Amino acid sequence: MSGTISRWWRQGRQQLARVPLSMARVPDAPALPLRDPWPGDAARGANLLRGSLDFAGGKIGIWPEGFLAQANSPGGGLPLLRAAAHGFGWLRDLRALGTDAARVRARDLVDAWLDAQPDGQVSLAEVAGSRLCAWLSHYDFFAATADDAFRQRLMARLVADARALAAALPTEEMDSRAIAAVKGVVAAGAALPDHGSLLTRALKVLGQELERQILPDGSHAERSPARMLAVLADLVEIRLHLAAARAEPPPILAGAIDRLAAALRVLRHGDGGMAVFNASREDGPRPVELVLAQAGRATRPAMSLPDGGFYRLAAGRSLVIVDGAAPPPPRLDRLAHAGTLSFEFSVGRERMIVNCGTALAATHEWREGLRYTAAHSTLVIADTSSSEVREEGLGRRPQHVDARHEESTGAHWLHLSHDGWKRVFGAIHVRRFYLAESGEDLRGEDTVEADSPQPFVIRFHLHPSVDASLQQDGEAVLLRLPSGSGWRLRADGARMSLEPSVYLGGPEPRRSEQVALTGYADGPQQVRWAITKVT
Repeated sequence: MSGTISRWWRQGRQQLARVPLSMARVPDAPALPLRDPWPGDAARGANLLRGSLDFAGGKIGIWPEGFLAQANSPGGGLPLLRAAAHGFGWLRDLRALGTDAARVRARDLVDAWLDAQPDGQVSLAEVAGSRLCAWLSHYDFFAATADDAFRQRLMARLVADARALAAALPTEEMDSRAIAAVKGVVAAGAALPDHGSLLTRALKVLGQELERQILPDGSHAERSPARMLAVLADLVEIRLHLAAARAEPPPILAGAIDRLAAALRVLRHGDGGMAVFNASREDGPRPVELVLAQAGRATRPAMSLPDGGFYRLAAGRSLVIVDGAAPPPPRLDRLAHAGTLSFEFSVGRERMIVNCGTALAATHEWREGLRYTAAHSTLVIADTSSSEVREEGLGRRPQHVDARHEESTGAHWLHLSHDGWKRVFGAIHVRRFYLAESGEDLRGEDTVEADSPQPFVIRFHLHPSVDASLQQDGEAVLLRLPSGSGWRLRADGARMSLEPSVYLGGPEPRRSEQVALTGYADGPQQVRWAITKVT
């Protein structure tokens, strides 16, 4: 009942905020120029000149003649792509071109948007927040030299959206989208000082969201490296906007940025990109470095993130990152994967064992399939995921996940277990890791604790750059990294095979392979495996 009352109250505030202002209260231009700190992509900008917006591996057509008139094109109806179009973050890609044609196209697209028919994605809080930031931080690029009529329409819509979004705070969304919405109101409050209540409202809600979403070790509550990176980027922008307005930031903001930046470093592989858990992709070193550089002070990464549930085992040139916690709770799990106890393994700058990644702009089958346990480097029982994957989040999921991490003289031990299959099969998955001090010997043990034997497979998805060959005795797989370094995977207690896989953790889908360890029917419910360097 309290949720319903809150929703009614929020809707009432929004209706009042939408009451048209007299034109005397609509400024001719932002009083304060804002800066977008992120570089655009000129190649994507060139595609925008041709009417194509590239986002998250998908494409959608946007045109001055009708903005989303071609929404029925491949992928055009996907809410994610429509939200990206309405969020206008792509203005930085046109800015990166630096041409008059790009400037005119940006202005024409905004003009077309102002004339467009309403779309449900337009009023989503995080989309409105992104749009406010994009318009204000690119105003000098596309609007400063426009005619009076265009600027008047733009500013009227900007003020109306800012007031409505401020009235909607705190948003119904409890995840990172709430911070994106707050960012938009902060930008509007900074650039439009005559509307001072905007900034007051935004800063009050910002403190509440940071308290709720940023865990003590710096992890984000969604348990996604990608969401962590996005939230850190949003907080950096908020800090910049407040500094431009000479407004005092809430004390919690600086601490949240520092902790997030330190936690983000825990989840980076040696190539500088992110670990591929919970709807994340590598992203590559450059965007991650840009955000960390803007965040400021470099902090030595912690060994693990006990609150976020990620464990980092580093020795020699080897790095193992393990998902050792339950999925995020409801309302924070919309992008969560059923990858409990999965791991990734890299050597120097080369990835060896990975999870399959994400495809948020792909078809429903691909989006859901990549969230299944089988798309992760872990054990799966009877082709049933450890969490029930649903469109809006997760259903059944592990309730108890235990993890104990020990380190001695440079070697690591990690003991984990989860009960995700307890209700359906009466089974517990126990997984143990050992990484030697040299980093050249990674050993594991997977056990299914159940009253009766369960059919299971342990999967090791290989990065596409890894060359794998099953040795003649069928008891080992030789893994060759691009540098020529060789590693051998052996196992005891299961049948070993080499099977096709796919990797969507990079910029484009790539074929890959996986090593599958299939448990024997009515056989032992324990498999010991090892990945050792070939000398």
